[in-house]
Formats: sequence, structure tokens, C-alpha cells
Amino acid sequence: MSYQPFHQRRQELLEQLPDKGLALIPAAAEVTRSRDTEYPFRQASDFWYLTGFTEPDGLLVLMKGRSEGESLIFTLPRDPAMEVWTGIRLGQEEAVPRLGVDQAFSLTTEVDEQLIELIGEASEVWLPLEDLKLYQRYLGWRQGVRSKRKRSATLPDRLVDVAAQLAEMRLIKSTDEVDLMRQAAQISADAHCRAMKACRPGMYEYQLQAELEHEFAFQGAAAPAYASIVGAGANACVLHYIANQSQMQSGDLVLIDAGAEYQGYAGDITRTFPVNGQFTPPQKQLYELVLKANQEAIKLTRPGTTLEAIHHAVLRILTQGLLDLGILSGDLEQLIEDGAFKPYFMHGTSHWLGLDVHDVGRYRLHGEARPLKPGMVLTIEPGLYFAPDRDEVDPCWRGIGIRIEDDVLVTLDGCEVLSRGVPKTVAELEALMGDEDAANT
Repeated sequence: MSYQPFHQRRQELLEQLPDKGLALIPAAAEVTRSRDTEYPFRQASDFWYLTGFTEPDGLLVLMKGRSEGESLIFTLPRDPAMEVWTGIRLGQEEAVPRLGVDQAFSLTTEVDEQLIELIGEASEVWLPLEDLKLYQRYLGWRQGVRSKRKRSATLPDRLVDVAAQLAEMRLIKSTDEVDLMRQAAQISADAHCRAMKACRPGMYEYQLQAELEHEFAFQGAAAPAYASIVGAGANACVLHYIANQSQMQSGDLVLIDAGAEYQGYAGDITRTFPVNGQFTPPQKQLYELVLKANQEAIKLTRPGTTLEAIHHAVLRILTQGLLDLGILSGDLEQLIEDGAFKPYFMHGTSHWLGLDVHDVGRYRLHGEARPLKPGMVLTIEPGLYFAPDRDEVDPCWRGIGIRIEDDVLVTLDGCEVLSRGVPKTVAELEALMGDEDAANT
């Protein structure tokens, strides 16, 4: 992988720094799972965005106007004894040519000395303010400046949240990032199609999860982008259901919310389909209502629109549909104002998507909903959920949960549905699941 995109991002961040401004961006640490085993390591998104480096416990340091070089990285040193167990580390010598930084130092033996010197020269410091561990180290380095320089010590008197600066950078995806997100979405779509083809009454939810995650791995995705949701029957009414242990029954719908992580970038797709391949009339009525909301929201996704406007359009469609079905009664505008839809649609329509499945970036600017711009990637995910204990609705609706979620890129004149590779109309879903040849592949 070329370091050039990461170098360009570092340069963009450096341009925002004042002269002698210092930015500190930490890597993620390994987390113990039990005794001498760790959870699978996943790099911190901001650190990855600026370095492409996948080892734990690093620190990226940028200093604008530093004569010896503006980009430094601190990594774990080579350790042949440890590398027998965990694999070869990059080390300091290889870090400079491989990552495209100016200098590399040992995280274990050189970081304190170097940071004390740098902080003593810095005009201000940018670091992620919510990272309390790094903040405590920063206070220790400040004290080191005082101890070393005594009365001549000058210290930066301004802290800036670098995470907020990076969030704004990450919100608009580059061409390289969009290509990776297309791939993440395509892998995710292929996995959903595989699960649909495999689904049969009597299977367990975890068996569909295995079909999904096999396809992720087979196509080179590092892992699921988040815990896969496979909820059949009433389990689909639990928004973040991840137990995935129930047996799927004929006549139930199954909701799958799952996406692959490909080279750091997340796919996030939800589809809902009948376990036996055929919608019942009540299921079809609700499904087509959610689908209408999904399709209309996608049509509205273009530069200048806001997520607020898209969400409000979805609320109107769903609330009118619930009126038409007799689930709600009254005046449409009043029902929307009163939030009468909330027992059945209790979440937002969209969120940002990128290196994180709920990606960074402010949704409002100066108190107003933020207009969409080309390069933003978001989800469109209306839903309706009728838990089994919803005694106020007809029994034919109870236990039905439906969500339809797509990944959408804002383009210059509209949008591109990155997740279009997985079907979502009733006819397409029933045809795919009824295709015996497809089911046997």
C-alpha cells in the first residue's frame, strides 16, 4: 500500500497548525481478553487515517516548521524474542521509508526525551482531549520541560482538540477512500446475497451469521465492521440484537444488519426478508411502506439537502402509511408533531459512514442542520418495529421488525448507492430466494 494518501492527509493537518504547533495522535493499544490472550487488534481510526500503520502502541507527532522534519512517529522497537510469537515489527529503520515520515523513534526509550524537547518549543498543542491517558502523559512532559529548563521554560498555553479537526477532514472522502468504500459495500452486499440464498426454515440465526462472515473473510475483509445482527421473528424488533441464537421459523421475517470492514472502511447494510422466501400479506404491506421511505430518502440525497430534511420526509411517508393501514388515526401533521410514530420508528434515518461505522463529523453547524456536500457518505435506514407486546395494534402486525439500510455517497449532482449490489424489492427478494440454482451455489 502506498503511503502517499496518508502523507497528503498529514500535510493537510500540518497546514492547519500554527507555526511550531504540535499535534499528537496516538495509536490503539492491545486489550487483554483473558490471561495471556488479547482481543483482535484494530487500529485507532484517526491514527490509521494519518499513517496506514497497523501496529499497536504508536504515537504520531507533527510539528509545523520543525527544521529536522515535521512528521515523527514513535513505534515499538524490534524485539526478535517477541517477534517469534507475534510477528515481525516494522521498527524505526523501516518506518521512515515505509510510512513516509521524516523521523522515527523508539516508543519505549526515546519518547519522553523527544516530547519534552518538542513541547518546550511548541506554540500550542493539539491532541485528542478525551484521551485521558495521553493527556496525563502530556502533563508529565510539560513538567519535564519545567524541570529541565527551570526559569527559562516556556510552555504552550493553548490546547486544541485534534479529534475535532480530523473529524472534519474525514467527513469528506477522497477518491481513494471512495474506492475502498465501494469495495466494502460490494463485499457486504455479496454477503447479504449469500445469506439470503442459504436461508431456510429451521436454520439458526448464527448459521446465517456464519454465511455472512465467511463471505467477508473470503473476499479479503479484515473483519465485520460491527457485531453482525441477525434477528428472526420478534428478535428483529430489538434494534441492536446480537445474540443470534434463535431458530428461524417458516412465516417469520429475518432482519440482517451487517457489513464488512475493508482496509479500515466500513460497509453497513440492512435487509429484511422472509425465512421461507415468501412474504405474508401483512409483512408485504409493512415492507413496501419501509421500502418507499428508503427509496424516497435516497432520491432526496444530493448536495445542499440536510439529513434533517431527509429524516422529516421519511417520517411523513411512514406516518402516512401507518394511517393508511389503520395503525394510527388522526391528523397527519399533528401525529408527526406529537411523535406518534416513535413506538414503531424510534431511531434516526441516517448517520455518517467511513472508517467508523458511525463515523465522525458534526451533524449541525452554527446551530443549523448541515448541508450535504459531495464526498460525504451516509446511511439511509428507515424501519418499522412492532414488538410482540404492542397490544394497541392488531395481532397481524405484532412481532414484525423491518429495516432497509443502504450506503450512499453524495456526488456532484445527486448520489450513488454503494450498496446497490443486494436486492431489496419484494419481487427481487422472492426471486433470489426461490432460485434453486442460486440456493445450491
